[in-house]
Amino acid sequence: MVDAADKTLGKVATEAASLLMGKHKPLYAPYIDTGDYVVVVNAAKVKVTGKKAEQKIYYRYSGYPGGLKSPSFKDVFSKDPRRVIELAVKGMLPHNRLGRVMFKKLKVYPGNDHPHQAQTPIVHPERGKGRGITESKESEILSKER
Repeated sequence: MVDAADKTLGKVATEAASLLMGKHKPLYAPYIDTGDYVVVVNAAKVKVTGKKAEQKIYYRYSGYPGGLKSPSFKDVFSKDPRRVIELAVKGMLPHNRLGRVMFKKLKVYPGNDHPHQAQTPIVHPERGKGRGITESKESEILSKER
């Protein structure tokens, strides 16, 4: 389970895509689906940086003349915040039949409630904390150097 509250869209999408592909497992292979089901909660609280809310465009084409739709991030997000995360994750998965199978394992919910409590989802720890040196360990290291 990935909590998207107050995180940027790209960080949430990379975490979810990595878990869907199974890159966190020792038996990962790019041609085998070893990934897990991923539940993303609080999709309505995801953020984007800069002017992406106005400038990011999601293109859709129906195949007919004049059938190009191009809503901005703000339009898509206000209509359905789940769609933004789904599109970001889908772009990070393989673009073949294996990627389509992986994408079906993604469940995104705009709020904190989801119907998967019976499966007891594990909250995925945050990445990007560096080596994780706490202040107490840092003071021990500094005292040994002196």
